[in-house]
Amino acid sequence: MTKKLHIALLFGGNSSEHDVSKRSAHNIYDALDKEKYDVSLFMFTKDGILLGNEDSQKIFDGEPEDQVVAEAYQKMDMSSPLAPIINKKGRYILQTAGLIKRELTELHLVIPMVHGKGTEDGTIQGLFKLLNKPYVGSNIAASAMSFDKDLTKKIISQAGIRNTPYVVVTPENRADYSWGRIEEKLGNLTFVKPAKQGSSVGIHRVTNAEEYEKALDDAFKYDYKILVEQGIANPQEIEISILGNEHPIASKLGAVRVPKDDPFYDYENKFVDASGVVFELPVKLPQYLVDEITDMALKAYKALGMKGMARIDFLVDSNNVPYLGEPNTLPGFTNISLYPQMWEVSGISYSDLIDRLIQLGLQEFERNSKIKYDFRKLGTERVGQKKYNED
Repeated sequence: MTKKLHIALLFGGNSSEHDVSKRSAHNIYDALDKEKYDVSLFMFTKDGILLGNEDSQKIFDGEPEDQVVAEAYQKMDMSSPLAPIINKKGRYILQTAGLIKRELTELHLVIPMVHGKGTEDGTIQGLFKLLNKPYVGSNIAASAMSFDKDLTKKIISQAGIRNTPYVVVTPENRADYSWGRIEEKLGNLTFVKPAKQGSSVGIHRVTNAEEYEKALDDAFKYDYKILVEQGIANPQEIEISILGNEHPIASKLGAVRVPKDDPFYDYENKFVDASGVVFELPVKLPQYLVDEITDMALKAYKALGMKGMARIDFLVDSNNVPYLGEPNTLPGFTNISLYPQMWEVSGISYSDLIDRLIQLGLQEFERNSKIKYDFRKLGTERVGQKKYNED
């Protein structure tokens, strides 16, 4: 009998997408073939504390999160010698990281179903690297670059991939970017976006000076680097799913049709109430446009060094000219999430998709395990290194 793979499903997080992550994790848990996988659950609380399998399972099964977390606090060792020099949250993270490492001794792979800042931005991938564990999705650098909208635009522009013009506003240069200057550079329809935030949080459609100042005030709650991006009037919102490592494949395209009185596809549409949104899967577009968007998506995926999976968003103007919006390296897997739906209409079932992502994570880990980190001249070997290996 083939030994089951031990999979850790990580969810939660201290971002605005905490509850979205929990819904995604439930769907993935249900889709995992329990004949092939043993599944352990690990949740990051809203305070950034990593809970073990027992407490995470309680929350997964519907017990009140605040109650479970409070009980978990009581069980933690408060006598750590680090207590005088590390703040409470930092001490908890260190203690629970040790606990999780012990629990994950036999772990074969982590599925990080966490979204937003502190998790999708490369931070959590750093933890997996320290633990020397395989995981699904992009590495630290690719995650960080793809999460930062400014860095993404710089990289894809260098690769010759079309995207909308923009400027970056910070607290230090805000006075230099009045609405008059923005209107002169980008026109009178713009979008204000925190550079490092997900799921349309803090994003505003702006058409005048009053809206612009209010939008900046709100966006600065989520980041100190804000993109003010040229808007496209009445665009088609097109999505594509990418799957793979060195040789990625693309799904059929999908379209998001929001109600006419909605300015754009926002957080409410995506995760809370999609009743007014229509998903066209697959979308009917001229073949040349399908080919162009697919080529742009695959090129961006490779330019950013992404692995495993990504959903990439596009805007198409009235002349059928596509602009790459942004990539998402850990797309949602909720009941209304587009990433798995686009693969369903492309011929890959939900369960098969999860199986493929697991295999891609294992393959990438194996590939990287062959990279040497200890420098030695050709034909030589350090005595200390040899002794260490023998020990």
